[in-house]
Amino acid sequence: MIYTKEQIEQLDRITRLKIINSVSGIKPANLIGSINNNGQTNLAIFSSVIHLGSDPALLGFVCRPQTSEVGHTYTNIQENSQYTINHIHPEFVKNAHYTSAKFDSNISEFERCNLSEEYVKDFKAPFVKESSFKMGMRFKEALDIKLNGTILVIGEIEHLILPDTAIVDEDIDLEATNSIGISGLNSYYSLNKIEKHPYVRVNEVPEF
Repeated sequence: MIYTKEQIEQLDRITRLKIINSVSGIKPANLIGSINNNGQTNLAIFSSVIHLGSDPALLGFVCRPQTSEVGHTYTNIQENSQYTINHIHPEFVKNAHYTSAKFDSNISEFERCNLSEEYVKDFKAPFVKESSFKMGMRFKEALDIKLNGTILVIGEIEHLILPDTAIVDEDIDLEATNSIGISGLNSYYSLNKIEKHPYVRVNEVPEF
């Protein structure tokens, strides 16, 4: 099956969303927690979290175009610069998925989707208590993507919370953390570690 650019553009909106959201493969599934200056919390599922650098420890995620119905996460981050990124585990995939609904800004997805707020000292934004792998983030920069009106939000990790069992041979083993992945708009996958290879140096590349 081959789609040309013209054929992709002619697909109905939902079909195009499902296909193009899946072509990059399995992506990390995360819940981003935030809070505004009035204490109203927000929780939203994102599949666009990416690693941007290790020194400093930077992660980015993409916000959709801001409207009156969506954009509460970015608005909250603009207010107080703090937010959390929480891995999703099999026990609460369904709860996490339904945070994608367009709730009013005065409704907390934590409460509506039966997930628990958790806080650490001197950090304002809420973590997801049910998640065992989570990060407290400090906003650093936002880049407007003019092609489609989205925003790349860049933050630095200030808190990293994960199980002791997640560190295996000096690496994070995502299978051990029981974190899950997402493809498209609504398909979730478990992660299985299949191989591990050493850091690559030119003189150590094998003959294939």
